Amino acid sequence: MPDSSDYARALDTAEKMLGFRLEQFLTAGEGEPSNAADFKQIATEHAFGDAWPRSEILDTRTRALVSVTITASLGILEPLRGQLRIALNNGVTPEEIVEAFIQIAVYAGVARAFDSYTIAAQVFAERAQSRVGDAAHGR
Repeated sequence: MPDSSDYARALDTAEKMLGFRLEQFLTAGEGEPSNAADFKQIATEHAFGDAWPRSEILDTRTRALVSVTITASLGILEPLRGQLRIALNNGVTPEEIVEAFIQIAVYAGVARAFDSYTIAAQVFAERAQSRVGDAAHGR
């Protein structure tokens, strides 16, 4: 098993990037084998402890836009939702994300781009609603 302090740092990094804690998604659920939590911990530590902190050559903003493009091109929609949140939380603009989808349409296919863009539109709407709520509460 990974070092618990490395895992804690990975969870802290994920929270900074996503805006919420991941623990609720990482425990083994009903019907899952006992090692499911191990898999989730290892994957989380690898992503948020090893890859995302590597900002010496690719900054976090660039890495986030690359990750949006990869997940959209692969058509893995729920992870795309998280990558879009990370990108927006790290300075990528909605307009830049739309430009990425234009490239995705050309190189990964229009159907894949439209399917993935549906998730982007939902995340944009979610973010707009959150901002309206923040403004209403003086935040």
